Amino acid sequence: MKKIIHFLLILNLSLVFSQELIIGEETVDPGIVFIFEGAIKDHVIPSGLHLKEVQTNIHIEARVNWDTKNTPIGTPGGGFVAYLHITAKITNEKTGISTFIDLLPHINLIDNYHYARNISLPGNNDDLYLVEFNILPPTHIELSLHKDWLDNYGKTLMKNQYFKYRNVDFQEIANSSRR
Repeated sequence: MKKIIHFLLILNLSLVFSQELIIGEETVDPGIVFIFEGAIKDHVIPSGLHLKEVQTNIHIEARVNWDTKNTPIGTPGGGFVAYLHITAKITNEKTGISTFIDLLPHINLIDNYHYARNISLPGNNDDLYLVEFNILPPTHIELSLHKDWLDNYGKTLMKNQYFKYRNVDFQEIANSSRR
């Protein structure tokens, strides 16, 4: 009986925590997959770097992993791609008011490593938003490249990337709670 209760508790928690809005999915060379999401706001520490859960509407995320099929030799398929610089700009489509945020590395028990931040929407939960993600590769101070990488992929992990998504509706996510 304890095993059944434990299983049902885990199943219920995973359903609550897995509620996320997929904003967009992209794959770029050399086999890096980006999944951009709006998730339910959460308590995140250290509190000096993150807004309190009660001060925000959503948790904006970028899950960034190596493709499971087309990746450079030696990269772990599905593994986290570290040291990227990711920003998100969320603009209210009706008013033009926007908010800008740096996404920082996070870890949780559902997505594991990902980039994210809690944010306050620049408008009402039921407004539509333009969401823009800008991704820069790591600098040479953060990530050193061996000759075999240079020979096959060049002087950087990846090229700068920019993705734009219109009419994003955060209402369901913004009105939800993890607790």
